[in-house]
Order: sequence, then C-alpha cells, then structure tokens
Amino acid sequence: MEGEWPPTGGFLLCLTVSLLVQGRANTFTINCSGFDQHGVNPALFQAIFNQKDFRPVVNYSIPTRVNISFTLSAILEVNAQLQLLTSFLWVKMIWNNPFISWNPKECGNINKLAVTAENLWLPDIFIVESTDVEQIPEGLSAYMTHKGDIVYNKPARVTSICSLDIFYFPFDQQNCTLTFSSFIYTAENMLLGLDREVWEMVDTSHDIARTQGEWELLGISKATPKMFVGSRLFDRIVFFVAIRRRPSLYIINLLVPSSFLIAIDALSFYLPAENENRAPFKITLLLGYNVFLLRMNDLLPASGAPLISVYFALCLSLMVLSLLETIFITYLLHLATTQPPPMPQWLHSLLLHCTSPRRCCPTAPQKGNKGLDLTPAHLPGLKEPGELVGKELGPREAERNGGSGLTRAQLTDLWMQFGYMIDTFLFRLYLLFLAFSISTVIVLWNT
Repeated sequence: MEGEWPPTGGFLLCLTVSLLVQGRANTFTINCSGFDQHGVNPALFQAIFNQKDFRPVVNYSIPTRVNISFTLSAILEVNAQLQLLTSFLWVKMIWNNPFISWNPKECGNINKLAVTAENLWLPDIFIVESTDVEQIPEGLSAYMTHKGDIVYNKPARVTSICSLDIFYFPFDQQNCTLTFSSFIYTAENMLLGLDREVWEMVDTSHDIARTQGEWELLGISKATPKMFVGSRLFDRIVFFVAIRRRPSLYIINLLVPSSFLIAIDALSFYLPAENENRAPFKITLLLGYNVFLLRMNDLLPASGAPLISVYFALCLSLMVLSLLETIFITYLLHLATTQPPPMPQWLHSLLLHCTSPRRCCPTAPQKGNKGLDLTPAHLPGLKEPGELVGKELGPREAERNGGSGLTRAQLTDLWMQFGYMIDTFLFRLYLLFLAFSISTVIVLWNT
C-alpha cells in the first residue's frame, strides 16, 4: 500500500472487519482516518492479508461464486497443422470477501481501494484448452470495494487447442472453445458465473481489437455444463468463439493467378490444331503452372485437404489432358492426311449422328469439306484434292472399313472431323470448368 498513516489523532472513523476462525469471532476496530489525504496504513489490513491462503468464507459449506468475463483483443495466430489458436485476452474475475467492508461516508467517501494481488486470495481459474503456462506479469493489482467485492483483471496470451476444419479454405470459419474451470475447487466450493452478458463481451472485443490481420471475430456464445473428474464434480463455463478468415489475400495470390493460367490455356484452343506451335505453347503453360504450385505451398495449410487443393489438382489435370489431346490431335491429323486408317463402324455411326444438322454438336460440317473449311495450306502433308477425290478404297481397305466404299478423301475427312470434335469438346469442358469455379468462389465468399 502507498502512503503513510498520520502518527496523531484527528477525527477517527472505524472500519470493522469480522474474522471467523475455528468458530470464534474476533472483531478488529481499524482507524481509517485520512484515507483521502494520507493514504492507507498497510497494518490496518494485515489481518485480512494473513488469511490469503484460505478461501474467504464465513462458513466452508458455502461456495464462493466467481463471475468471469473476458475481452478478446487480438487473434495472433491460427496454426492449422498443430490445431492451435493463439489469442490475447483480458480476463476479469469478481468474487466477494465477506471479511472486507466499510462505510464510505465514514472513510472519506472512498468506495474502492487498489491492493497488490499477492496480498489476496485468488481463485485458481484456468483455461482447460490452454497448452502453455500463462505468462502473467508480476505486480498486478486488484480492487477491493467497500462491499467486499474483489475485482481482478489480468492479461493472458493463450495458446489453446482448437479443432480446425480447413476444407473450405480460404473461406473457412472456425469455432474454438475457451473453457474456464477450477483445478482444485469442486462445485461444492466454487461456482462460476458471468460478469457481463455475452453480447457485451463481443461488442467490447470489436471495439478494442488491435489487429486487422487474417482473422476476424464473428461472435461468442456460452454454455455452462458440469464436468466430472472421477467422482468429483467441477463447475465450468464454456465460451464458443467463432472466427472467420479474411480471404482477400488468398484470392489475390492463389485463385487469380491460377484462373489466369487456366484461361490462357483455354484460349490456346483458338490456335489451329495442326499448328506446330500449339503443343510448345501448352508445355510452357504447364511448366509455369507447376512453378506456381511450388511457390503457393507456403500459403496453403500444411495439413488436411482443403477444397482449393482439389481445385488446383483439377486445373493441373485439365492442362495435362489438354497437352495430351493436342499431341493426339496432331498425330491424328498427320495420320489422316498421309495414310488414313480404316474407321470402325461404331465411330462412323457416331460421327454421322453428331454431325446431323438437327443436332447441336461440336462440328456440323456442310457438304464435303465446306463445313471444315480445310485447305491444303491448313494441313501439312495433305495431298491436292485432285489426287484424292474420286479415288476409292481398294478391296482390302474397303473390307477393313466395313465395306462402306468410302473414298480415301472421305475417310480423311471423317478422321479430321473426329479430331476437331475432340478438340471442341475439350474446349467446352474448359469453359464449363471456369464457369463452375467462378460461381463456386462467389457463393463461398458471400456465404
């Protein structure tokens, strides 16, 4: 206590402190003159300070009620790999000491006094999910009111266990728990309550939040279940802290670059299938996407399988499939213009079915080659029309082609139609994937 007690009289007021020890009541009359002028004499409260090792009750069958509240001032870190939440709290606890009371009017209108917390009995309230020893600064003080209420505030950097679900990363929301309970005192000796309403705790936390980082506080709710440890029953308060990740950083650094690369790969379908630069262009994009995947690993959670990882895997699969399709189409067009193989009957029927004018299909050519708009300049190695038109297949070739009697030019045309049909189908698959991805991102962001 600060201040010195005046050695001589003045107007004497009295503070009565009743101490019950082993059933005997001892009454001490304490001189509290000059509280507002000369400070407090520590000796006046020494009898109370000497009882700090015992729970302050007049009857040990009466439980001590401790009211708890906290303010979440910062969310420091959320570790998805270790499933830990690190936060900074200001914890407030209030309980009553029946041996402390005075009349403010008789003691200089003093309603409360600050005293070092080391001189008072403190409840052993801890957070069940905490994984580290709380580093509490030394020399903290508590307030004593004239009614005997002790108000104790302490800061705490809490690293607590939290079951994290990162499937919807970076649009995920987490619900972590902070359970306040006693380690020694059972429900017969200590009961827990709320000092403030939950909505007041949320509003205060929003008002004094010191960080605008990756996470934001959505809300806090509470429950008051009992907890059995063997045959002992403990009272506790469970706070459910709902937090949400701010996705802007990950959208800019992950989704946007990936969408650009996959969109450029889709636009590469506008290059002619027989163009010799199409395959090298897709290989370059594929290598660039792999470099992007290596660099973005630091931003992804180290554990679990989030939905965004599935998206990246699908993008990579589409790009690989596009490259393989380009290689196949190039080989097919080369083969069709040099030595077209016989076409299976089922494939011939499929082409006739898809190219029907009444159907919406990837390729619906008109008569002959007009629908394909193919010229010798488009297809390297393609012979002049005069060399192919009217040249029918030989007996063996006709037999292998199902006896359809197609000319070599018609067979070449059918194989090229098949190649362009595959190319158009994959292009439309790209467009569908991009549309679905953008829609999913918008829905997840808004909800």
